[in-house]
Amino acid sequence: MRLPRDLDPDDLVRALGVYGYRVTRQSGSHMRITTQQGGEHHEVIPKHKSIKIGTLQSILSSIAHHHKVSVQELLGKLQL
Repeated sequence: MRLPRDLDPDDLVRALGVYGYRVTRQSGSHMRITTQQGGEHHEVIPKHKSIKIGTLQSILSSIAHHHKVSVQELLGKLQL
């Protein structure tokens, strides 16, 4: 499955709710999301018009690693 282009940060946060992520703070143009599933995990998402592809890949890789799934499995469950 291909990474989505021009993904809105709010759409990503909503999709990550499946894994228990929620916004815990926002400072300027960055949101910090946190989950307690599988242990505490934090990730920072830039709140710009769209997330750059390299940044999105890094965020999804970190989340997939934390939940012990592949990025492809993660994308399938998120349905972005």
